[in-house]
Amino acid sequence: MSQRKVHIDALLQSCMEGKRSAQLEVYNRYYKAMYNTALRIVKDSAEAEDIMQESFLNAFTKLHTFKGEVTFGAWLKRIVINNSIYHYKKQQKKNEVALNDIMYKVEDNDEITSDHVFTEQKAQKVMETMKRLKDNYRISLTLHLVEGYDYEEICAIMNLSYANCRTTISRAKESLRKQLLTAN
Repeated sequence: MSQRKVHIDALLQSCMEGKRSAQLEVYNRYYKAMYNTALRIVKDSAEAEDIMQESFLNAFTKLHTFKGEVTFGAWLKRIVINNSIYHYKKQQKKNEVALNDIMYKVEDNDEITSDHVFTEQKAQKVMETMKRLKDNYRISLTLHLVEGYDYEEICAIMNLSYANCRTTISRAKESLRKQLLTAN
């Protein structure tokens, strides 16, 4: 068993005993990744922050249900994704979420010499273009390409059949490709 696994297990045991220092250490390890996960789904930084905080509270209060079948990070990420999707759908019902976000303009810079900068700009353009996809396309692509979930996991998260999931992701990729090509 790895040293890190033993350490996280000890931290989680301390969390269950109510030790705030252990909770703070767990929070500090995972909060950035969980915030980014929420942000990709809800597309609003303040809401992503709230979801991330709520997810940690849920995790700490339900820590006794964590069985260790997956890593703690994967278990926590599932909570964040479920909360994010719930909040996003709730906002959709209230019509508070705009269907088309304002696309951030990437400033052209004639002196781009670094491949890293160029690659980062391309990645940013892809992420911005993803925000303009239909909701189910954006969420399924985010879960698959960014978060690394496989089809079965996405089926469970989005409540889709396996065939529908594969079709949705395939169509989402094609829609993303078309939007990227027309943007050039």
